[in-house]
Amino acid sequence: MKLSNFSFELPKELLAEYPAENRDESKLMVVHRESGKIEHKLFKDLIDYFDEGDVMALNNTKVFPARLFGNKEKTGARIEVFLLRELNEEQRLWDVLVDPARKIRIGNKLYFGEDESLVAEVIDNTTSRGRTLRFLFDGSYLDFRRKLKELGETPLPKYIKRDAEPEDEQRYQTIYAKHEGAVAAPTAGLHFSKHLLKRLEIKGINYAELTLHVGLGTFNPVEVEDLSKHKMDSEELVIDEKATEIINNAKSNKKRVCAVGTTVMRGLESAVSSERTLNTFEGWTNKFIFPPYEFSIADSMVTNFHLPKSTLLMMVSAFMGHDLMKKAYKQAILEQYRFYSYGDAMLIL
Repeated sequence: MKLSNFSFELPKELLAEYPAENRDESKLMVVHRESGKIEHKLFKDLIDYFDEGDVMALNNTKVFPARLFGNKEKTGARIEVFLLRELNEEQRLWDVLVDPARKIRIGNKLYFGEDESLVAEVIDNTTSRGRTLRFLFDGSYLDFRRKLKELGETPLPKYIKRDAEPEDEQRYQTIYAKHEGAVAAPTAGLHFSKHLLKRLEIKGINYAELTLHVGLGTFNPVEVEDLSKHKMDSEELVIDEKATEIINNAKSNKKRVCAVGTTVMRGLESAVSSERTLNTFEGWTNKFIFPPYEFSIADSMVTNFHLPKSTLLMMVSAFMGHDLMKKAYKQAILEQYRFYSYGDAMLIL
């Protein structure tokens, strides 16, 4: 499989700028892998495809407001700082991306907030846009984190051309988000409403939660034609005993295990035992799934519609078969499905 196999024309107007009015009323394309049948439903109809004892595997990571705007000392130039990950709590060191990067050099200071109560010093260059910042702040670590939250914005993906709005704080977050650490939402989960989760629970569907803190690496463009040469960024992953027990029980009882999102699928496939059951896991994963690939844990998957040449599209192709994926995406464009983070969903069975 080559990069060029994942190219297609996506009309600009199908990129969703806003979420559907109600979470569970976005469109849902249901794709049956064995028969190749494609159905068009609403997301809340998902419940019709699952039975008692089946499992929904969810990513309970929580997005933090990772986008800050500051001013450079002396020139006052407006600089966007995107927080990627905390390197050292005590020293308040962070890996960040800066934009425009060419103006930001080691030793520069950046000022945040109208009262400039938060200052950061650039102490290292990591990549062309990457920097290491040391934040200077008078106050406890807790106060510092509060200040970041207060000054930060919801990190909507770059393709959304509007500014973040108050509504995004809720809508760019799953309703089951618990553990803060993601800079992008696990978007397949955005379609679940409290009402739908309750209905699934009443029907006897179990939930298994793992935590995979989504980084920006998920969206990094693939720049090599030979996919085996692409390197994924590492992301932090935790799968506890409770989740492994729920999933392994379902598998041994021949029940369905549904991965809600590509992050969940990557997480599960990063922790497979030699018996093809799920192991507990605590660490980092840089797993990159592209065709051909044999999946061990989940036998169904909820996912959004992804961009051409993205690693997410490659995983979907590996799971549903390349020709069927192309057919489904052709239909999605024809039927005006909305693409990407705030877009519509697909259930692959």
